[in-house]
Formats: sequence, structure tokens, C-alpha cells
Amino acid sequence: MNITPLPTTILYAPRLEERLGVRLIIATETFQRTGSFKFRAGYSVAQNIVQPMVISASSGNFGQGIALACKIFGKACTVVMPHNSAGVKVEAVRGYGATVDLVDTSKVARADRVAELAAAHPDAYVASAYDDPFVIDGNASLGTELAVLGADVVVAPIGGGGLTSGLILGLRRARSATKVVGAEPAMANDAARSLREGRIVRNEREPQTIADGARTLSVGAHNWTILQDGLDGIVEVPEDAIAEGLRLAFSLANLKVEPTGALAIGA
Repeated sequence: MNITPLPTTILYAPRLEERLGVRLIIATETFQRTGSFKFRAGYSVAQNIVQPMVISASSGNFGQGIALACKIFGKACTVVMPHNSAGVKVEAVRGYGATVDLVDTSKVARADRVAELAAAHPDAYVASAYDDPFVIDGNASLGTELAVLGADVVVAPIGGGGLTSGLILGLRRARSATKVVGAEPAMANDAARSLREGRIVRNEREPQTIADGARTLSVGAHNWTILQDGLDGIVEVPEDAIAEGLRLAFSLANLKVEPTGALAIGA
């Protein structure tokens, strides 16, 4: 199957630009294959590993990305998902050919279930949705694309750090002076606290922000090595600002996004 990641979609939204009071360009991955930038990451993983199988955990978007990528490269794929994941995302992961392993995260952590499956399949590659060099490298392709815009700053959602570390890496490769600022839910602000303290700070439990793509316990170790001196800062976004960003994206830019995708506008 000759399917590769699509170039990002660039949108200009004069009404949103006027409302926010900044010169604004929207780079949206809504029209990327599987509907998010996670396909870039999944494609990079499946393309570069030698193992015949991938095991991963996801609330939906990375699961879809890695599932399609594994289908393209002829690899088996199992995705551990919370039992209360959106039904449409569960079916989408299955639709791309992966096996979905549903777990009650109030009883079994996703990471623990991944470890169990990995022990049963020693020939499998365990892929983190963000803390993985191949994932970061795949996301770097977006940073390279954005470099040509010559923007002063890219504001991007941050959870585990896979996207932001990839953007930094891609911009560096393009020798761009564009800065990267993270947009993080205020109630899941482990990355912001990490940046302030100069070390990885973990949340005690999975934060229940509406931006479910940022419900991580901490940034990844591979990501942190790039983020600690590559990020220009992090804006901590209250829940009501995330919801407002969602509304503004739809009403002023005609763009349907998930709450995590509205973090940048909220910031």
C-alpha cells in the first residue's frame, strides 16, 4: 500500500485573527490520515522497526495512527484502550486492522496491561504514543513543514511531549528561528511544573481534563531531553478557555477539533 503521511493543512482565519488580536496561521492535522498528527508518529514507528508486531496503549488517536501504519507495513498490532474510550475511536482502531484490548483503568493501568502483553509476545515492539524516538522523529516532519512559514512562534498542545519535541526537532533541522510554546491544561500541568523545576514532575493520577489527549502522568524521558532547553515556555490553559477555544475554532475558523486540538487557541 503506497500510503504516506499527508502535508499539513494551512488555514487563514481573518475573523479568529481579529478576535485574538494576533497575526495567525492555523496548521491543522484534522485532515491528516486517521484524523490527527499521530499518523506521522505511527508511520515512523512501523516503517523503522524490524519486529513483526506492535503493542501500544492509546485513548484513540495514536491507536488509529499505529493501526493503519502497521496495516501498510504488514505488521500485527494490538492497542490497549480504556474501557470507556469513545466507541467511534475503538471501532476506528479495529477498522484499521488492529486488535483492541479494553481495560478498566480504575483497576488496571494501561502500562501494566501493555507490559503483560509484551511478556506474552517477546518478539513485539512496544511503542509509546509519545516517549519513543521513532514517534518524535515522525512528528518532526510537521516541524520541518512549518519552518517555511517563518512564524515567530508555534503554539502547540502538550501532554506527553511527543508533538512539541517533534516540532522542536523538525524546526532545528530546518535551521528555523521559530520558537515553540506548549499549551497545556492547567489541571494537568506536569510539563509546566517540570519546566519550572528543571526535572520531570509527575501527576499523581491521570488528570480528568476535557482535553483527553493531554491526560498523561508526565512528559516522556526521550521528550524531556529535547523539551527542557527547546521549549520557549508553556501556557497553562483553564478548562473554560479550552472550551472557548473549541467554540472559536468552529465559529470563526469553520474548524471541527477535539478539545486537545483547541488548546493552542485556548492559550
